[in-house]
Amino acid sequence: MAEMTYRPMVADDIAHVPLDCHGGVETIRSRIEDIGAAAILALEDGRHVGQLQFRRHDPGLRSASGLWSPDYWGDFGEVQPDLPAGALGIFCYHVGQLRSGQERDSSYQGRGIGAGLLDTLIGWARASGFAAVVAKCVPPHRPVMAFMGGQPASVYAARGFELVAAWEDPQLHEALLERGLVGTEDDPRSVAQVGMCVRRF
Repeated sequence: MAEMTYRPMVADDIAHVPLDCHGGVETIRSRIEDIGAAAILALEDGRHVGQLQFRRHDPGLRSASGLWSPDYWGDFGEVQPDLPAGALGIFCYHVGQLRSGQERDSSYQGRGIGAGLLDTLIGWARASGFAAVVAKCVPPHRPVMAFMGGQPASVYAARGFELVAAWEDPQLHEALLERGLVGTEDDPRSVAQVGMCVRRF
């Protein structure tokens, strides 16, 4: 049986793993130099099969393209509480990503890889001296989770996160309807509600 391992992404990984959603190479190098890593990698027998990206949390970050920019994951508008300066923000989950691009191998979904990435990140963040981890949770609807690449509030709550705010995202709802991932009969409050989860150390 294949062995799944998880570890931080460091500068030596830049030429060997997909870089979608990270930004340019110099941005990645700068992030790694600043905080020690740019993602947690999931490797199956040494092959990249997923990653969880993160950055320093910036309470002023706003996504100019809403849902269609990686900045979306760090954009909490005015709903966020005061947080310590040393907070880390979770960005994109890329479970089943075997190469660069939007394609995902669905055989890796539902195997606990996202949870493994998250658990590794929490341990790494605590050991690295961060004061908190911030995440945007997604609706607990498998097609929505697969489309967005995120985790529902229950997964974060089981790991000591507090849901500090929740709201319906109209842009997400529109995108889900366009892709046929939800129906017009589905309640937007359940299929398009996102929220802010915070774990303090």
